Amino acid sequence: MNDGAIDVFEAGRTDAGRRVTLRHLGSGDQGEFLDLVRASVDLHRPWVSLPSTPEQFRAYLARYAKPDEESLLVRVRDSGAVAGVVNINSIIRGRFQSASIAYAAFAPSAGQGYMSEGVELAVRYAFEQLRLHRLEAQIQPENRASLELVRRVGFRHEGLSPELLYIDGAWRDHERWAITSSMIDIAPTPPHATLPER
Repeated sequence: MNDGAIDVFEAGRTDAGRRVTLRHLGSGDQGEFLDLVRASVDLHRPWVSLPSTPEQFRAYLARYAKPDEESLLVRVRDSGAVAGVVNINSIIRGRFQSASIAYAAFAPSAGQGYMSEGVELAVRYAFEQLRLHRLEAQIQPENRASLELVRRVGFRHEGLSPELLYIDGAWRDHERWAITSSMIDIAPTPPHATLPER
């Protein structure tokens, strides 16, 4: 986790009309995060399961302290309220330069477009600051709100993976969606140091 990377990324933004900002999830967020998870149980089930106890939160935080994982809070710029969370998971370097992205809105701010803006900002952060080339999202076919969100952000549909992830007590089918750095207009960035020359 690199808070400085977010600061550099945010400072370089020219889209002043943004309603949201990003910040890494930290230990000081435990109380607010757990309260928001409790308030969002009906919104999240059966799509996502987030930590709901202090022990689970600490384990979640430890996971996202690793160099191949990032957890970003989406905060409403005017109020500072946490609208949701975007996770960049399983970052793979070398020839792949890819990761998975997952996200969840919190009920008090849901339905206002904050997560669309937050995911778009997280995608730009992944490409411009982390210098990834590709992000993938796996979404259950019945999760219409999430499918609409990735469409708005510019992801393309790549297929269906039967029984891909174990969620809510069963192996669930997921649609695969992806976006690459060449699909959107991003700030010019040098390739990541782990990318081979050829």
